[in-house]
Amino acid sequence: MLELSNKTNLLEENDYKYSLQDVENPNLYREFYSYDDVPRIAFNHRRVPMNMPRDIWITDTSLRDGQQSVEPYTVEQIVKLYKLMSKLGGPYGIIRQTEMFVYSKKDREAIEKCQELGLKFPEITTWIRANKQDFKLVKDLGIRETGILVSCSDYHIFKKLKMTRKQAMDTYLAAVAEAFEAGVMPRCHLEDITRADFYGFVVPFVNELMKMSNDAGIPVRIRACDTMGYGVPYPEVALPRSVPGIIYGLQHFSDVPSEMLEWHGHNDFYKAVTNASTAWLYGASGVNCSLLGIGERTGNVPLEAMIMEYASLRGSFDGMEPAVITEIAEYFKNEMGYDIPVMTPFVGRNFNVTRAGIHADGLLKDEEIYNIFNTEKILNRPVSVLLGKTSGLAGIAYWINQNYSLKGENAVDKRSDLVIKMKEWIDKEYEDGRQTSLSNDEIEEKVTLFSGGKL
Repeated sequence: MLELSNKTNLLEENDYKYSLQDVENPNLYREFYSYDDVPRIAFNHRRVPMNMPRDIWITDTSLRDGQQSVEPYTVEQIVKLYKLMSKLGGPYGIIRQTEMFVYSKKDREAIEKCQELGLKFPEITTWIRANKQDFKLVKDLGIRETGILVSCSDYHIFKKLKMTRKQAMDTYLAAVAEAFEAGVMPRCHLEDITRADFYGFVVPFVNELMKMSNDAGIPVRIRACDTMGYGVPYPEVALPRSVPGIIYGLQHFSDVPSEMLEWHGHNDFYKAVTNASTAWLYGASGVNCSLLGIGERTGNVPLEAMIMEYASLRGSFDGMEPAVITEIAEYFKNEMGYDIPVMTPFVGRNFNVTRAGIHADGLLKDEEIYNIFNTEKILNRPVSVLLGKTSGLAGIAYWINQNYSLKGENAVDKRSDLVIKMKEWIDKEYEDGRQTSLSNDEIEEKVTLFSGGKL
């Protein structure tokens, strides 16, 4: 049967009505996931159209998924991070929501203190077990939306829950009914979607959710969770690993609107950021992230990365304040004792630092040659160099000019007496067997000595 689509305004076949396939044995996709081998990427050469939503945004799981993988945050730390996220996300709420735990007294105190700030964004949501008591708890806290776990792969349904697909679906739908009864909007976390039978379970289940939502007059948000990081962004990749295929299928066969569709990924195969961007491109309005990518195993999608992806795709930060990324990194490092890997993009100590003399020579002539963008303007992180045995005259000159804010006619170059004397001292240090980097204090002491105290 043909029907005029309200999405594409084209006549389309609408015969694809998928019913639950309540199989006897689990489909573990052994052709993809043999367990004794690296997971395979298969192609079926089927393309789906890009469908970038008009509005896209970021949601945060730092205080839920992120917090599960580190020492629990204090109430004060949670409140501070919430305020920084609000500042970073800007007045239009590009960081739209953040989810929190609700079980302990400390969890509830943190929620209440964040609520007292009266900030519009990010909206506070929760993540709970699917039972009446928890739904009541969420409602009593004045929270509109909560996440519930609805694991969708046969790995979870058969092996963990010890259920059939029909039993799992009935259990999940009953939980959603309880959320509706409590007047709470459910966000269904489709755990392990990249190992799930998409047309045999995921689509029929989401179709039932959409029917219940329409009947109740309460929206249901769908979070597609790439729990193990198996998602692949390439066109023409076969399900269940295809990110474009998952997003397209949820919209085309289950009628999930973009604003109710969200991607949650992990970084086990280094694809977290690219998969999240792909989800945006193919129709999901939301991508779920955590600050600094902190999360289970290899981590979640780094929130700061998606700030940059947003600006790259839209050509604007749309009111976001990216310099707050540096504030957040400093807070994690200095106040929370979190050790950020030095090479981490945007937040690591060395992300815009060079040790190579040839690079420093380019920076001395024009920093745009070796810096990814104006990091001082955008992130309040000026490009810098570390001095060592490979720094060369140019690196020393650049370090002195930056450290002492020397510009124009006051700046030194690689032919300056001061720079030559510093190079001689550094060379001797390493000729005498030094293996470590030079500290700023050491360098400043020698600059003062060789400049006669003029700097």
